[in-house]
Amino acid sequence: MTTDSVSPRVCSDAPFYVLAALAGMGTGWADVAVNDLLFTALLVLMACMLLGLLRPHWPWRWVVIVGIFIPLAELVAYLAFTVKPTRAQVYGSFLAALPGIAGAYGGSLMRGVLDNLRQGK
Repeated sequence: MTTDSVSPRVCSDAPFYVLAALAGMGTGWADVAVNDLLFTALLVLMACMLLGLLRPHWPWRWVVIVGIFIPLAELVAYLAFTVKPTRAQVYGSFLAALPGIAGAYGGSLMRGVLDNLRQGK
């Protein structure tokens, strides 16, 4: 594949996908280490809001990328370490993505408002 066939939008979004993956891994680690669902939800909310603010198009992608790493971290902790999550923790790890929806779409909306204010509309 040549660089001419790759759209500039895909190339420009690559660092943000990496940032989303790192935020998801950090949130997953915090979920396993701290074991507090509200703290995990707050971290997901903040990460998705920041990513929605930086890249407002298709904000659902940030929820998917950040949110998928939380159950994966629970799985890695179960398989590799002595941490054995309960059923509630496993279900909670999937539900932690719900605040990410509000954060990503809120960040996207905030970006739209800021763009309109800069243009004087």
